[in-house]
Amino acid sequence: MNTEIIGVVGMFIVTLLLAIPLGKYIANIYSGKKTFLDFLFSPIEKIMFRISGIDQTKEMNWKQNLTALLTINFVWFLVCMFILMNQGWLPLNPDGNPSMSPDLAFNTAISFLVNCNLQHYSGESGLTYFSQITGIMFLQFVTAGTGMAACAVVFNATKERQTESLGNFYNYFLKSCTRILLPISAIAAVILIFSGTPMTFEGKDTIISMQGDTVQVSRGPVAAMVAIKQTGTNGGGWFGVNSAHPLENPTYLSNMVENILIILIPIAMVFALGYYLNKRKLSWMIFGVMTIGFLLLLAPTIMQEMKGNSAITAMGIDQHLGSMEGKEARFGSAASAYWGITTTVTSNGSVNSMHDSFTPLSGAFTMLGMMVNSLYGGVGVGFLNFYIFIILAVFISGLMVGRTPELFGKKVEAREVKIAAIIAILHPLLILVGTALASHYAANNTQMGWWFNGNAKGWLNNPSYHGFSEMLYEFTSSAADNGSGFEGLGDNNPFWNITTGVVMLLSRYLPIIGPVAIAGLLANKKYIPESAGTLKTDTVTFGIMTLAVIVIIAALSFFPALALGPLAEYFSVG
Repeated sequence: MNTEIIGVVGMFIVTLLLAIPLGKYIANIYSGKKTFLDFLFSPIEKIMFRISGIDQTKEMNWKQNLTALLTINFVWFLVCMFILMNQGWLPLNPDGNPSMSPDLAFNTAISFLVNCNLQHYSGESGLTYFSQITGIMFLQFVTAGTGMAACAVVFNATKERQTESLGNFYNYFLKSCTRILLPISAIAAVILIFSGTPMTFEGKDTIISMQGDTVQVSRGPVAAMVAIKQTGTNGGGWFGVNSAHPLENPTYLSNMVENILIILIPIAMVFALGYYLNKRKLSWMIFGVMTIGFLLLLAPTIMQEMKGNSAITAMGIDQHLGSMEGKEARFGSAASAYWGITTTVTSNGSVNSMHDSFTPLSGAFTMLGMMVNSLYGGVGVGFLNFYIFIILAVFISGLMVGRTPELFGKKVEAREVKIAAIIAILHPLLILVGTALASHYAANNTQMGWWFNGNAKGWLNNPSYHGFSEMLYEFTSSAADNGSGFEGLGDNNPFWNITTGVVMLLSRYLPIIGPVAIAGLLANKKYIPESAGTLKTDTVTFGIMTLAVIVIIAALSFFPALALGPLAEYFSVG
């Protein structure tokens, strides 16, 4: 067990050691400074801009940046929908997989468009090589780049000056893809290939198992997809069981690499802010608040999973390895718990074990990470979510001392606070309304007609508290753009495909529009030099205030729902 803990601690330390220099590198890219990869990517970027007719030097205001972001995302959605609904006759389909139904294609296209990667299908049988590469992998790159570009716009807006010019979305976007996501993914893919992850365009292979059975094993260009799925906090796997599959995550080394990638760029973006604004103390404050919240979820989860399931202990079954139901022996309970929390405090959502098999409290902590949705968070958008809580913390702090709230030398007024409040309330609203709707249908065993083949109870494989937790988890994962699930839920049907699709759309773009709008409004205000009465946002005191706001607004909003699900299950198990 000590070895397992050392492995977990080692992964986090390596992540931090890599994130700090990566943050400086990202800040240099967004600042337009020279980097060591300029010689390789500058000519490629110039060609791409020339072909597309985009002037990457043209400055945009916040509205123009958002218009560019939303327009190009809409085009990607249409292209991906076409591919998924026609993949059966398109090339690179050696296994003869069929096209998707309209409702499943709608859900899948939105899921990967918004960086959620919720999968209501099994990857190896639900998609072809063509759709995996041109649809899914393409979106895994560009949606991560979209989040990073939006974050770069906010970085630009927080500079100490008055301006409407906030850089160029296309410039930030392309450089995020070529100079950050692509190199890291390429390195990770090579490591995975040498670890045993397939990288081939051949169809299924026939093998003889150790017990003599003939088995058809799916494969494909897996290593390339796994690399970007982790690097871009996407999470959607090639195989149905994701990184619990021995070909998607063969060894403890591959497990460490994939787990480090989950939080590498989200943490690096925090340090990038410090280097970009020359406010490194601020970035350490933000990192500290995020890490405290992360550890408060991680420590009890590891303890619960290493202790084992009390119901199984009562049966007289030895659990010296911890709670191993739904887990891989090559990783162990501690590394599985660590992955479970890192993947849910970010928008990654990949799994190396089944979250549905976690002990009740561990399941609650994974959900709470998504409910807070600002502890590291997704690539780029993680900071945007945290930025909302900074605005609210500044506003409340200003009221407490009787001063007009200020942030980075700009007055925070009613319009900015209203936008922040709406975005903060949106997250629990989408989760709780969706869960209430599904629970109502299930509790009344409603005949669903076209929406579901049969009565609503049919989508639950588990009754009572855990069944409620499965529905709560599904909407929480959708609203957090996470994509993981309690997989006892029967979710591949029009009801779940459409409702979660709508939730994913709203919870992706409104939390991007809100922070960018706030940052743009603040950037256009007169800059006020710092004085003795200015609220300092890089102090421990302000960090505690921000953490308190997160706990009060985000975490406590969900306590009643958690009490009805995982907490009730915990006390019923004993």
